[in-house]
Amino acid sequence: MASVTSLTASVHQRLADALAAALPEAGAADPLLRRSDRADYQANGILALAKKLKGNPRELATKVVDAIGADEVIQDIEVSGPGFLNLTLSDAAITRNLAARAADPARLGVPLAEAPGTTVIDYAQPNVAKEMHVGHLRSAVIGDAVVRMLEFTGEQVVRRHHIGDWGTQFGMLIQYLIEHPGELAATAESAAVEAGQASVEAGQASVEAGEQAMSSLNRLYKASRALFDSDEEFKTRARRRVVDLQAGDPETLAMWQRFVDESKVYFYSVFNKLDMEIHDADVVGESGYNAMLAETCRLLEESGVAVRSEGALCVFFDDVKGPDGQPVPLIVQKSDGGFGYAATDLSAIRDRVFQLKADTLLYVVDARQSLHFKMVFETARRAGWLSEDVKAVQLAFGTVLGKDGKPFKTREGETVRLVDLLDEAVERATAVVREKDVKEQLTEEQIAERGAEVGIGAVKYADLSTSAARDYKFDLDQMVSLNGDTSVYLQYAYARIRSILRRAGEARPVAHPELALAPAERALGLHLDQFGEIASDAAAEYAPHKLAAYLYQTASLYTTFYDQCHVLSADNPPELVENRLFLCDLTGRTLHQGMELLGIRTPEQL
Repeated sequence: MASVTSLTASVHQRLADALAAALPEAGAADPLLRRSDRADYQANGILALAKKLKGNPRELATKVVDAIGADEVIQDIEVSGPGFLNLTLSDAAITRNLAARAADPARLGVPLAEAPGTTVIDYAQPNVAKEMHVGHLRSAVIGDAVVRMLEFTGEQVVRRHHIGDWGTQFGMLIQYLIEHPGELAATAESAAVEAGQASVEAGQASVEAGEQAMSSLNRLYKASRALFDSDEEFKTRARRRVVDLQAGDPETLAMWQRFVDESKVYFYSVFNKLDMEIHDADVVGESGYNAMLAETCRLLEESGVAVRSEGALCVFFDDVKGPDGQPVPLIVQKSDGGFGYAATDLSAIRDRVFQLKADTLLYVVDARQSLHFKMVFETARRAGWLSEDVKAVQLAFGTVLGKDGKPFKTREGETVRLVDLLDEAVERATAVVREKDVKEQLTEEQIAERGAEVGIGAVKYADLSTSAARDYKFDLDQMVSLNGDTSVYLQYAYARIRSILRRAGEARPVAHPELALAPAERALGLHLDQFGEIASDAAAEYAPHKLAAYLYQTASLYTTFYDQCHVLSADNPPELVENRLFLCDLTGRTLHQGMELLGIRTPEQL
């Protein structure tokens, strides 16, 4: 199916051509077209042109009107005020364009990008042997939405989950397990491990298996940590075990792999609860770049990008200084020969640029790590790994706050477990679904299913409807409300549309360009026609909140249309019923497609 040019783009081009024809001395000029309350569109560009050409703006505007004229698309064009152009489109043009979109069931006429590239996106980065908490929510939810939006535009997207699966804590855990074989047996017999490898391979895991896996890991971590802190000899053995791990000792690596596999069972259970697909092939943690670390350091040192300072390999920056005014370096290799996070991140850049052939590296990472990534990206640029053709971008996100505006914690001051937060959201949403099912049309199984879709959607939408850079308050009462800018409001609008279409009987959605449109129909139609532009812009800017805002306005305009324009009224002639059903159907499909790009489900019935 061919893509459909939006009415906004069509009118913009017509105006630009008319400007060039009427005012050739102006060259290529932007008509500055925007939506208007006084007409469908207003063009303000002539005011700036008149100033530049030292002419009368109203006279220049009149020339442009004469050049463009009225036709089957532009019904009326008039000069207003000091030289604005007010443009009104024909009802037939609006309906025809919407009909062309409706004829494309897969993409609603949205074009693919002309020159898509390859983006490697780094998101959803939990740590092995540690529970996921509320701080992991934003990277996962934002990253998943950006992946979906980019793929919709035609971009080739490579997912990377850079999990924390390396470091000194594993020496402690492995040494403890080796010295306490009874603990090892208990772990091996757990249901999580029995189901684990199959779950890891499939990228799926049950909630029960995930909880058992993390329970086992938590117990082992606490026991090993207590011994590590109290027994100096054990601490020495644990540190020696880290060396064995880095050297590739088979027994040590096998034990480490057990921790990774159990953790993946848990990770996947949480991601499944979040309604996200995580594939094992996309999970490339810190350990995945071990073989590259020494070469990365050698390349940086030989090129002069990094220098030795007090035994450590460092990169210095003129604009990065500490409180004492002295330069703060990026430490690539420690004085004892160990490698820091920078070495791993720089090796990952090399892999993603030269092996995966990416032109864009996108990191969905907490804003508090901005300085680290600024230095890593600049180091990679100096080394020639990033260039004008290959860019790295940190999509930095803010903090999840409680209702009090402070970082979200439990009453005891502990970090909120992500699983607990999601369970509570589903519980609240299920109660809302049950309350709204006044006619008892849903079974208990359906109520539970809708509750999960609404609850998880509510959590995702609250995050995605806020600019990633901003902090936001986590307020479940508001999130599951049917009123205001919530996913429940959007889901309810979609369910209402599906209900109308089911009740339509033999009447079918059919576009009728010959019919005049009521004001609410025009407003909704013009808005629906902008979906492609919004989806493309939101993807290009990595801005899910812009798509969320568009969808909320879609639902709001549909509510107005529903209130003012009776769809299935017996007094309506058949063609009017069909045309309004057509508007309902396209609105529903637009909401469904947009919500899918955000990773939120649209239940057929609520």
